[in-house]
Amino acid sequence: MRDKIQTFREKLYECDQHKKRLLSAKNNLQSIMPLNLKTYEKLEDISISIIDQMIFRFSKLQDTMGEKIFPAILELNGESVKKMSFIDRLNRLEELELLYKNEWMELRHDRNEIAHEYSFNQDEVVDSINLIYTKVDKLIDIYNSLRSYCYNKFEFLGSK
Repeated sequence: MRDKIQTFREKLYECDQHKKRLLSAKNNLQSIMPLNLKTYEKLEDISISIIDQMIFRFSKLQDTMGEKIFPAILELNGESVKKMSFIDRLNRLEELELLYKNEWMELRHDRNEIAHEYSFNQDEVVDSINLIYTKVDKLIDIYNSLRSYCYNKFEFLGSK
């Protein structure tokens, strides 16, 4: 159990770092958002790098939450998650009022849309970047809710 607790702490820390960098990227992009095709085509390398950072951190935060934090919360609550499908895990987290399943699935769909970022259709690229930019706060709200739950529920984390 000690290893699971340590791994859980490490994953929360990892998510904190993704959140921090994601918010930094969003803040740095504020002056150029929302993008249109004309502004996108004129972006400097630094702005493209910040967009890449936002997309990467959005994806990493969502992946770490879905693959590590969600099952860990359920396990620490005494539930067996090995045979649970991802949808079953989301349903259980929704029952615990930690997220809305449909909202999470929509965020996942939106994140998958950005995987086509380097398509030839630049209108789609711009739309995907704008979409992810608008969804950053929702993803962070979900993470903050989960994090708060964890610090209130699991004494081994202490208070924060």
